[in-house]
Amino acid sequence: MFDYEIMRLIWWALLGILLIGFAVMDGFDLGVALLLPAVARTDIERRVVINTIGPVWEGNQVWLILGGGAIFAAWPILYATAFSGFYLAMFIVLAALIVRPVAIKFRSKIDNTRWRATWDTAIAVSGLVPALIFGVAFGNVILGVPFKFDDTMRMTYEGTFFGLLNPFALLSGLISVAMLTLHGASYLALKASGVIVDRAVRVGRVMAPLAIVLFILAGVWVAFGVDGYVITSNLPHDGPSNPLLKVVTRQAGAWLTNYGTFPWILAAPVVGVAALAITPFLLAARRAGAAFIASGAGVAAIIATAGLSIFPFMLPSSLEPSASLTVWDASSSHLTLEIMLFVTAVFLPLILLYTAWVYRVLRGPVTAAYIEGNIHSVY
Repeated sequence: MFDYEIMRLIWWALLGILLIGFAVMDGFDLGVALLLPAVARTDIERRVVINTIGPVWEGNQVWLILGGGAIFAAWPILYATAFSGFYLAMFIVLAALIVRPVAIKFRSKIDNTRWRATWDTAIAVSGLVPALIFGVAFGNVILGVPFKFDDTMRMTYEGTFFGLLNPFALLSGLISVAMLTLHGASYLALKASGVIVDRAVRVGRVMAPLAIVLFILAGVWVAFGVDGYVITSNLPHDGPSNPLLKVVTRQAGAWLTNYGTFPWILAAPVVGVAALAITPFLLAARRAGAAFIASGAGVAAIIATAGLSIFPFMLPSSLEPSASLTVWDASSSHLTLEIMLFVTAVFLPLILLYTAWVYRVLRGPVTAAYIEGNIHSVY
């Protein structure tokens, strides 16, 4: 169907699409969850907020499963290395993602103030923790992760969980929290009602400039304070998947190289900043649908900026740069990629059609009157 080089590029792009899909679709769930204490004061208001995401959070997490499955099948060396190195961080994320549905389902089972307040706190924490850790993970990918391979391709990771919490990675985590909070506020402006919308708009007007400032600060830091990675040996794009066959060096400002080679990728950060900048104005004008699209575009463009900046690297190694994983040496076989592409071409459109149908059926705002009229059948 396609040669090996093109198949690797296709799967790199597909992985980016799946990660962006998760950030955009499940990202507003996380944003709504962490906003719960800020936008809802009464029990009815909290139930309105919870019921904006209650029917859709499970379907949105399909994107996380797809992304994890794609990494496992298309990029097995990347899967083994990343999930081993980030094991504790991923465990915390999964624990938070498990707590969220439990809290959503249990909090209204007992009409007790303390009971519901406890679960409401759990919902907020389950939104904040994944948003922060996913950003921290992206920050560490840009810096490089301390792993190496021996001559039999056995991986050794020499980092710690607290080592992941370095200043640049924490800045990346704050960018993630700010932009997903904005995305969640935009979704609430679209799906909630009454004073909740007013509070969400106020939050959005704060989070948008905060996300932009943090994103620009991170860009300046990458340009002047972070060493990038450069392949200095010949690396065939259709060669074997063995990261030890190349030579990589670290160079100051190397992550900016792609912007000189492919100037069109500058569109990603420009679109990201522009989309985030316009979102609060759309919120203030009560154009919630447009604001939600703009915030989603901002999230997508910021993630794309990170992926395009470090291409062809997927997981650089700060411990042994030549062991870094790239698009050209970390994939599955040509045949595996072809089979998976066929399966994806069949099932991904079905997922998109089903998702579109669900959101069409569930269109319209959630109101306090609806919650009070269905007090025993809603979350």
